[in-house]
Amino acid sequence: MALQVVALVYCLILAALFLGIWLYYDHRDHARFEIERRKTTFRCARCGKLYAAQGVLDLGTCPHCGQENARLQF
Repeated sequence: MALQVVALVYCLILAALFLGIWLYYDHRDHARFEIERRKTTFRCARCGKLYAAQGVLDLGTCPHCGQENARLQF
């Protein structure tokens, strides 16, 4: 009987450890890549090029000609 209780406690501790590690890495990866996922698309009024910038921005500077443009809205 005591061996069964020890085995059950061991399995529960091991399961809790794996669950904790999984939740930690899931939260860390989500926070790390959330900024990279959020991109705003722009179309340059001067040269006509399409480009994207990270984050949620209202204005973006064209990397080709330097013109400041408003974001595209779909």
